[in-house]
Amino acid sequence: MTALQQPARADGPLRPPVRVPFPVVDEVARHCLQEEEPETVHIEVHLPGPLDAWRLRTAFSEALRRHPRILMREAPGRWYRRRYEWELTAEPDVEVVSFPAPGRDALRDARTRALTQAPPLSLSPPIRVEVVEGAGPVEGSEATDAVGVRLRGADSPQPRTAQGTVLFLTINHTALDGPACLRVLATAAELYSGRDNSPAAPPTRTTEAQPATEEMPSNWSPPARVAPGAPEPSPGNGMLVTELPLPHRPKGSPYTVNDQLMVTTALTIAHWNREHGAHPRPLRITMPVDDRPRDATMPIGNGTRLVEVPFTPGELAAHTPADMPALLHRTATRTRALKSLPRPQLGHGASLLTAPWAPVAVRAVLTRGLRRAAAPWTSTTLLSNIGRIPYPLDFGEETGRAHAVWFSAPARMPRGLTVTTASTAGRLHLALRWSRALLSHGDGAHLRDLFEHYLHTTEVTP
Repeated sequence: MTALQQPARADGPLRPPVRVPFPVVDEVARHCLQEEEPETVHIEVHLPGPLDAWRLRTAFSEALRRHPRILMREAPGRWYRRRYEWELTAEPDVEVVSFPAPGRDALRDARTRALTQAPPLSLSPPIRVEVVEGAGPVEGSEATDAVGVRLRGADSPQPRTAQGTVLFLTINHTALDGPACLRVLATAAELYSGRDNSPAAPPTRTTEAQPATEEMPSNWSPPARVAPGAPEPSPGNGMLVTELPLPHRPKGSPYTVNDQLMVTTALTIAHWNREHGAHPRPLRITMPVDDRPRDATMPIGNGTRLVEVPFTPGELAAHTPADMPALLHRTATRTRALKSLPRPQLGHGASLLTAPWAPVAVRAVLTRGLRRAAAPWTSTTLLSNIGRIPYPLDFGEETGRAHAVWFSAPARMPRGLTVTTASTAGRLHLALRWSRALLSHGDGAHLRDLFEHYLHTTEVTP
């Protein structure tokens, strides 16, 4: 979100609340809302110990005040208004933190709510925090066809158990994104524990890479779609989360873990499509790029810009281990070049759509129509790599630090599948999220296995 953070407090009892026009990303998302597939971002934080309810609620309340841009709701207005506006509030309209009753299915039910129930835009703030205590074995949700989790060690496929606490943060993606909400959570952790939760310095990146030897496919060509699996009759999203070892990367490699994940995602979908008889086509993978600082000055909102990384069918055909270094190098060159290009968050077309040349109701109809017409040119999938979680998320001696953090991004059609990754405590936390109109839970489990296989193939020596 490009609007500046500012306090929401009025100077007197008769002063109206401060209003901020919706930025481009927020307005496009608002135009395209669908009840059957809520635009939610889910963050799942696993902690080893218990949390005190009063201290946590107090810490979150103060964290919201320290990041006042999150204290907002959609301002009411008539159909002929030219702008949607956020109304900034001095205090939350609702209690943000809740403690659902613990039980055998508490973890599964919290995941399901994160996919099916978006915090309303009419109440400030548009986030929800649920605390699931005594979660038990985190593999327990494999019994459901909606969400599941499997944790693997480097040498053992046995699931790890967690008897601590799980924080579920559910975000209405029309208002803000996962990294912004994580910043607020880090502030709450610091207030709760009294310990420093400042972000770690970003890792040093190698800048030298081999130039690309093949021309990138044109963005004017419709990319491949994820081939349908066994769609389910119920609407909405399904999700599966897994813990994997971080892929090995030789010291001095000109590519990053993000490039390995990009190649893994492309090879996984190409393999899946071959299995399902899809004609080979170029793939395009949308990659969010976040240039915001991670300290307390981080702007709160939807702050990422989107770039699309292309792959040719030939690059993703059956290959040998000897082909992998060249593919990783080309991918590194592409991602670095795309990230360096100045570009509006959703492109120039979105900026024109959200200009106030007509009432929002008129522009909403046009935006939805153009989105349907542009569906064949929508990227194949989205890979959102949060990277190493920059904050300790240390809640003190009794509760401890987060040992696993998962994110998931919305997976509406026509993409129908999103891949979200983050790393915590030296482990990779992968979330696959799909539209049930495209895939089933069994399909998600197969895609997970393919992802794990191809991630291992990227662990090559130069």
